Amino acid sequence: MRRLKKLVGIALFLAALPSLLAASSVQKITNSKVSVTEETLVPGESAPLPSARPNIVVYFSGDEVEAARAEGKGAKEAIRRGETVFEPAGTKTLKNIGSSELRYVRIEFLTPGKQETWGKTGLSANYNILVENRYVRAYDIRFPPHSYEPLHTHRDRVIICLSGATLEHVLPGGQKQPSSLRAGEILWSPEATHAGHNMGSTELWVVFVEPK
Repeated sequence: MRRLKKLVGIALFLAALPSLLAASSVQKITNSKVSVTEETLVPGESAPLPSARPNIVVYFSGDEVEAARAEGKGAKEAIRRGETVFEPAGTKTLKNIGSSELRYVRIEFLTPGKQETWGKTGLSANYNILVENRYVRAYDIRFPPHSYEPLHTHRDRVIICLSGATLEHVLPGGQKQPSSLRAGEILWSPEATHAGHNMGSTELWVVFVEPK
């Protein structure tokens, strides 16, 4: 009987092992402005958001999440790829209540921010502002294949690539700089002024998160 119980326990552990291994948290970027982590939650799993500072969450995949604060019930939210949500400071937990793996990037802001509005200053007209407040300006970019962008300026930023492309940047002096991105990449890039050229056959889709 004791041996049978032991075998059953091992079987249950092995059955649960794939789910345990599927969950992960990987630190991608740390500097004076942001701390960036890539998180993966299997169905039914939860992860905390740091309580002391605000965050932005950008979703790579998943279908439904529950965001719950310590003092109350959680709110269910359907999500889609590329959705970008600002989460203010405060104890909070994200739970994957969908049927597929939930993958997202969490950007924690380490500065007190600035009481100023940037809007679309310096940006191309086709960029879509997703969030702006005292901590951040976040926007997404859809850059069709074989197309050009006019000269524009980005501030220090986190780049989250949802669909990659073969790119080059043309600097104000005329120099050309390769700048290709792959889907799933998460990068830090300093302030820059350039014109863009999508040289490939795929659309570039990125979310830029600029801390203030």
